Amino acid sequence: MMTNLFSSFDPMSSSLNMQLNWMSMFLFIIVFYPLYWISTSKSSILYTELTSYITKEFMPLFKSYKNIIFFNVLFMFILINNVFGLMPYTFTSTAHIAMTLSMALTVWIIFMLYGWVNNTNHMFAHLVPLGTPVVLMPFMVLIESISNIIRPITLSVRLAANLTAGHLLLILLGESMVNSSMVIIITVTFAQLALMTLEAAVAVIQAYVFATLSTLYASEV
Repeated sequence: MMTNLFSSFDPMSSSLNMQLNWMSMFLFIIVFYPLYWISTSKSSILYTELTSYITKEFMPLFKSYKNIIFFNVLFMFILINNVFGLMPYTFTSTAHIAMTLSMALTVWIIFMLYGWVNNTNHMFAHLVPLGTPVVLMPFMVLIESISNIIRPITLSVRLAANLTAGHLLLILLGESMVNSSMVIIITVTFAQLALMTLEAAVAVIQAYVFATLSTLYASEV
């Protein structure tokens, strides 16, 4: 039995005296590598189907397909890390706030720099909604500024918290089977299978939500 409930999320655990947990992020490259030399591989077919769907979703917000490529790659990166994190004894990098906050801050800073440098008047106008009374304008500027600043925090916490909650629940259910009767073991096993199905859906949904919100934030600048 684990001495610490969060030990499965410990990025400092080692194998063969080597810290390899964060190397799981590079599974994205391993999965995508066959795309460059096998034209009809299963991964290339799946990638084509997913990107075509994501492109249809994001196209109304952008004028060019080139602007959507980044968000397609971002979606696939998060999705692959989320899915691989469902495997037993696998480190999930996207379940850590350090990983998700780094991604969210990077994307947010890029959008902010681009917007304030190239569309300064539009960014100032965005701080005051149309039709706001003059008396309320200072308060609206403050509220809009705060809501804009906390965007990377909400993006990162939403992704990390949803993944962590499901994994912790699976761990708690697994711990409940220790020294239990056969009826409890069978019941908990079926509950874990149902929860794993839910976690698979959460892995896809959270990747889609992260990419979609990033797209919406980008379309504003």
